[in-house]
Amino acid sequence: MTGSSGMLGSAIHKALIQKKPDDEIYAPSSSELNLLDSKLVEEKIAQFKPDQIIHCAAKVGGIQANVDDPFSYFFSNVLMDSNLINVALSQKVNSFLYFGSSCMYPAETSQPIFESQILTGALEKTNEGYALAKILATKLISTIATQFKLDWHAFILSNLYGPGDKYSEENSHLVAAVIQKIDVSIKSSSNNVEMWGDGLAKREFTFVNDVASFIVDKIGETKSMPPVMNLGAGVDYTVRDYYEKIAQVMGFDGEIISLPSKPVGMKRKLMDSELAASHGWNPKTVLDSGLLETIEHYRANREEFDGQE
Repeated sequence: MTGSSGMLGSAIHKALIQKKPDDEIYAPSSSELNLLDSKLVEEKIAQFKPDQIIHCAAKVGGIQANVDDPFSYFFSNVLMDSNLINVALSQKVNSFLYFGSSCMYPAETSQPIFESQILTGALEKTNEGYALAKILATKLISTIATQFKLDWHAFILSNLYGPGDKYSEENSHLVAAVIQKIDVSIKSSSNNVEMWGDGLAKREFTFVNDVASFIVDKIGETKSMPPVMNLGAGVDYTVRDYYEKIAQVMGFDGEIISLPSKPVGMKRKLMDSELAASHGWNPKTVLDSGLLETIEHYRANREEFDGQE
């Protein structure tokens, strides 16, 4: 598996070790296996000869990071995904699990969003490069699954949160960014925290351990699943809701100040995950308990997260 140090990858890796202790798992770090190096990828896959690849590695970042460097988020992800997919196909790896993102869907589209809505409209400009890379890989996966009759699948994820997230101003997504902002305000005895936009945009967040459990539980049973499938919590909240819920859990009663001039991304992107539900997807972690576990993990590892890039 790739990306085992990231939030999703580490959750899946931990679940694999717990639930499948007899399986041999090769989970190299990015320094051991640079996915940008096609020859190295070919050598490592040939050496290990995997029955299955779980591809979690990706270059990810928050809104501002994507706005500032769209080329890097586009090109790096296209190159990493293409290298691994090409080698896996050439070496006839039977099973390949890939993870897309709800940002792949059009910026303006009907809600909730079905898998068939990919490429039916223009993408959100603030993360267009990253979204295009994810669309390309998802289409490659589904084409290979159909043409070569392989057990290859792309799971389109909502936003994720939970232990192992990134807590930095540049790279954090919403939940982690809010936790980090409020923690800074508490430590500095500030009575306010800044919120990008007016807080009305809505986001669907799924607890990362729910995704990890589903993926690991379904290993060996994915053949009957469609090549592309949404995995989301099935409910969304406004950005302001997330600020208020996190503030409550963290004991912060200061003012939330909106910055309407800042980018906010898509207004809404709630996915329909009924197709996945018909194959056993049943996320059990409600937002309040998930936030509590996430914040407890953050506080227990605060020193590690300070200055994180």
